[in-house]
Amino acid sequence: MGPMPVSKDDLTSRVLPQMVLSERSNPLTRSHTPLSSDLTVAEKAAARFSVKGNAIVTGGCGNLGIEAARALLEHGASGVSLFDVNPAQVQDVVDKLCSDFPSARVTTRKVDVRDQQVVQAAVAETAAELGSVDILLCFAGVVACNHALDVALDEWKRTLDINTTGSWLCAQAAAKQMIKQGTGGSIVFTASISGHSVNFPQPQVSYNVSKGALLQLKSSLAAEWARYGIRVNSISPGYMDTILNEGPGLEEARNLWYSRNPMGRMGDPSELTGVVVLLCSRAGRYINGADIIVDGGGSVF
Repeated sequence: MGPMPVSKDDLTSRVLPQMVLSERSNPLTRSHTPLSSDLTVAEKAAARFSVKGNAIVTGGCGNLGIEAARALLEHGASGVSLFDVNPAQVQDVVDKLCSDFPSARVTTRKVDVRDQQVVQAAVAETAAELGSVDILLCFAGVVACNHALDVALDEWKRTLDINTTGSWLCAQAAAKQMIKQGTGGSIVFTASISGHSVNFPQPQVSYNVSKGALLQLKSSLAAEWARYGIRVNSISPGYMDTILNEGPGLEEARNLWYSRNPMGRMGDPSELTGVVVLLCSRAGRYINGADIIVDGGGSVF
């Protein structure tokens, strides 16, 4: 049987749920206490971009995820939990992270972000093991390039399930944990320049749609969850110099990307870390619902 039809009376008697915004008196959203005047200039500079608590990084064993995790640890994070579909593939990279930060807790979990039960369990396990979940960075994602007329339904669903729905499932699970803790937190989605404009020359409609949807997801959650002290933002990288953009088959496209960028190159994964630290640190206290484009100026055209 299909769903029961909705009657006119049912429609006209609906009561819409309403958002609740924060108030000035809310300790979870009010401004930070000013830094102590007893601190030196160098100490104040460090404290301004200090990161507190523990972070979950999805796609955590990829180039971007590892760089971001390292940056958070460098700025004071107590621990990171790297969610990835196959963390064992880069165990040497994880071991290096552990040896470089012996006082921090670095864990890995095999997580398919499309699986709600796995995501919820992994977030709960991380909170139990590290003591809290204070930051979520969503880097898990896939790229699909195909002419729109040739895009199969399975390809379309897989791209949106991982990039968009996966980010949503992780955000919801992390937010529930943050609310349970009563401590607030920071959630950062990885959107893309593909969410702002159509890439050229490669056709990638499913990817573009998945990233455009993340921009609205970021804004919607920023509005709803601010009262809990949870800030939700996104980063929109341009072309980054990772394995996804390597290989001789992409040489022609790479040369075109370079020619259309004011800086004439792709970005290095390390060049995203400053924005990550900003959004997750004391310095980002009043940044909520923002998208920061990091693309060397490629989107100005």
